[in-house]
Amino acid sequence: MTPPTGGPKPPPAKPGLHPRNRHAGGYDFARLVAASPELGPFVLRARHGGASIDFADPAAVVALNRALLAEAYGIRGWDIPPGYLCPPIPGRADYLHHLADLLASGSGGTIPRGAVVRVLDIGVGANAIYPLLGHREYGWSFVGSELDAAALASAARILAANPGLERAIELRRQRDRNAIFTGVVQPGERFDLTLCNPPFHGSAQAVRAASQAKWRKLGRGAAGAARNFGGQGAELWCEGGEAGFLRRMAEESLALGPQVRWFTSLVSSSATLPGLHRLLRQLGARDIRTVAMAQGQKQSRFVAWSFQVPETP
Repeated sequence: MTPPTGGPKPPPAKPGLHPRNRHAGGYDFARLVAASPELGPFVLRARHGGASIDFADPAAVVALNRALLAEAYGIRGWDIPPGYLCPPIPGRADYLHHLADLLASGSGGTIPRGAVVRVLDIGVGANAIYPLLGHREYGWSFVGSELDAAALASAARILAANPGLERAIELRRQRDRNAIFTGVVQPGERFDLTLCNPPFHGSAQAVRAASQAKWRKLGRGAAGAARNFGGQGAELWCEGGEAGFLRRMAEESLALGPQVRWFTSLVSSSATLPGLHRLLRQLGARDIRTVAMAQGQKQSRFVAWSFQVPETP
């Protein structure tokens, strides 16, 4: 389908996105369909009069992501297996841009670029979205760790479809479900930063309830909601939920303090922050920062910490 014509209004801007975010002005569906014609059948006229897609349709969201990656970042052949997490690209890009600012805070305000900057993505997933965006935007090199063998194979297929990415992005299997850095970071290996989008929920039942709530908010009722938004077990939940995962991450990070300049993680719930900050202080972190972000009406943040000498913000 060709995007609606006849002088449609431009899609609304996404308030709060980072100034360097390529998607801050909304989506240009004509350009997206030109870059990835597979998106065309999913394009429809939205309430604001411009073009959009049905964001409750997983196939439409995957097609949109494929088009965004092709048009804005030159990524070809992006896909994920059915049922795996399909990330919202503007929000994922925002995290990376704010991380670039974090690195710049220790470089006289200049963002470090190129392969010399090494980043570890904890839970690279089937989509490999952070390494793809981070390498395209800043030229950084990445190591992506993952528990799920099928997800790792999917990420490897994406890299293989894009010449040069396999040299810039290394994938490593995490074989210990209870470990985060252990078994992935090698002795003496150094990273400028780590990033993570941790599992939020504490059980599969909590995942189902949250998915049904989203489905109802879209006016669709609860039926069929369980898999609509995608995500396998380890992507969505773990014992102790987000707070438990971040506690384990913080405790493991202490031993790697000399090897990593900045540890960072998204934190979905603001209620998690006080306990995490308290634990990081107890562990001896010398620099702790919470960075606020916003995508439209959604407020988010990440926490960064370091055991090295603090840098001047």
